[in-house]
Amino acid sequence: MKICVTAQDKDLNTSVDPRFGRCGYFLIIDTESLSCEAIENPNRETGGGAGIRSGQMMSANQVEAVLTGHMGPNAFRTIASENIQIFLGIAGPVREVVEKFKQGQYQPAGAPDTGSHQTPLS
Repeated sequence: MKICVTAQDKDLNTSVDPRFGRCGYFLIIDTESLSCEAIENPNRETGGGAGIRSGQMMSANQVEAVLTGHMGPNAFRTIASENIQIFLGIAGPVREVVEKFKQGQYQPAGAPDTGSHQTPLS
């Protein structure tokens, strides 16, 4: 299975970046082989629309699931519309997160957990 984990750096030994649209890197990981492609997030410094553009990258990279700390409504809608599973509240070292994912320890999210521009939902 091909998944994406938002990350602070370029490899499996880094930590999950809690931001989706403005994360440092997207790690595209094959859960069978643990092969990893690091994509520097070109949307990290954009003025607006980072979540939507980052969400469109998920479809373009043919991932089946996205694991991240938090995600706003625009990114969530963009990704969910492509039938890609979204897992929120993810934290820790990427390698451990992938193992927990493979063991079924995470549940897909049904809704975003932040408002636009990372404002927490009450």
